[in-house]
Amino acid sequence: MHTAIDTQDVSRVIEVGDGVARVSGLRSAMAGELLDFTSSLTGEHVYGLAQNLEQDEVGAVLFGNVAAIREGDECRTTGRVMDIPVGPGMLGRVVNPLGEAIDGKGPMDTVARRPVEFKAPGIMARTPVCEPVQTGLMAIDAMIPVGRGQRELIIGDRKTGKTAIAIDTIINQADSDMICIYVAIGQKASTVATIRQTLEKHGVLDKTIIVAATASDSAPLQYIAPMSGAAIGEYFMYNGADGKPANENNPGRAVLVVYDDLSKQAVAYRQMSLTLHRPPGREAYPGDIFYLHSRLLERACKLDPAHGSGSLTALPIIETQEGDVSAYIPTNVISITDGQIYLQSNLFFQGQRPAVDVGISVSRVGGDAQIKAMKQVAGNLRLDLASYAELQSFAQFGSDLDKSTQYQLNRGARMTEILRQKRFSALDVADQVAVIFAGNNGYLDDLPVDAVIAFRDGLVDYLQASRGALRAKLTEGRISDETAEELKGAIGAFKKQFVASLKSARKHADNEELAEDAIESAAVEESVIDSAGTPGDGVA
Repeated sequence: MHTAIDTQDVSRVIEVGDGVARVSGLRSAMAGELLDFTSSLTGEHVYGLAQNLEQDEVGAVLFGNVAAIREGDECRTTGRVMDIPVGPGMLGRVVNPLGEAIDGKGPMDTVARRPVEFKAPGIMARTPVCEPVQTGLMAIDAMIPVGRGQRELIIGDRKTGKTAIAIDTIINQADSDMICIYVAIGQKASTVATIRQTLEKHGVLDKTIIVAATASDSAPLQYIAPMSGAAIGEYFMYNGADGKPANENNPGRAVLVVYDDLSKQAVAYRQMSLTLHRPPGREAYPGDIFYLHSRLLERACKLDPAHGSGSLTALPIIETQEGDVSAYIPTNVISITDGQIYLQSNLFFQGQRPAVDVGISVSRVGGDAQIKAMKQVAGNLRLDLASYAELQSFAQFGSDLDKSTQYQLNRGARMTEILRQKRFSALDVADQVAVIFAGNNGYLDDLPVDAVIAFRDGLVDYLQASRGALRAKLTEGRISDETAEELKGAIGAFKKQFVASLKSARKHADNEELAEDAIESAAVEESVIDSAGTPGDGVA
């Protein structure tokens, strides 16, 4: 006969308010331990997280029905750090940071529990980033590529399309093997519902998990939401499709986690820390906000084959104020991540979507996160567009431009135009390569700027309809001389059709304009005759 002794430290709440409880004693409590509070009014159990371990008392943040806990209520240690349920049953569901379903679709079948705080893998367990995460957005896949296991920051002012890039990236994984997790921190519940509806409409909800800590939720829930998202993602990374630990013969899964956004988590953490009477540090933030974000983002990695080759890719989002990337939180996260996609308000208002500033956006993984053909055609694109932006600002002050400058401006205007994409209009990487190849080889130079997007979309449709074998070659490796000639022939053949249809459309438009002018002239002439009156009228 085996017996087990379970020991629990029991104490009383001495103060409660603003979602924080102070408990006397609890000398055996661990940092980050889950505490069990029992309400003397209703008898319900409310969980808390031990944060401050002081000499005579413990400061804990509360989750759930905070109003049920009063001074004098009982508190017990649980002996375990905070963990949440995880498993494949969460796919397609909306959950709160405690791992509980909040979408009204009933309970979920979870198979394990994982701690919300987990040590990131060491260097020896990792391998360099070498596989791309295709976003479907040319401006990113060509110039600021994201790789599996990378941490790429999306940063910009409010309403510049940060969330749009993340959602488009998730939608583009419809045909890939990636599992996606969207963590909404401090968003409106209606916004989260809209995002869920969008993902369902585009057929990716069944491979996506939404973790929602909405604006109406308490600061502690907003604080742990990103860690909960990472914990759910780690289950898939560290385990194979059969649910058993990943290894060389049982590969782990590829996971994409979007943290939208960490600025709101920082605010929630500041609120929580100041309520716990922690001393404020620089700019009124607790000094350990950097440590909070670094230990979260360090969990993103690409594991080596011995550990199953799984990956966790992080796309944190940070909101800036008036484009100030030198503020405390933005500089923190920039220094932690492997690059940033910087979105500018003025580009957004000019109609450039996505509004990526190629000058200061960067991917520190670079070409390792691109297929060989993309790396070949897009090698100098970022520098060329940055030079174009500088030339453009210079050229507006001068009237006489030499031929080389004029050529650069014309080419830059068309290459900038070709990168414009509406929402939910992702391009396959083979089509992106073909389009950039066409731009690099001058096929756009003699087209009107307003016809470039129509040319791009038409070329993509043409290649998909009649050049399937050629598209397959573009994804297999570098573009050989033979493939380049075949691609030039295909682009040339399409361009002849496009130019002919463009001339026909322009001619038709001109004829319609002439006809409208003739009708207007006739109407004016008739009006003049009517105003003159009939012969014999007037005073004799």
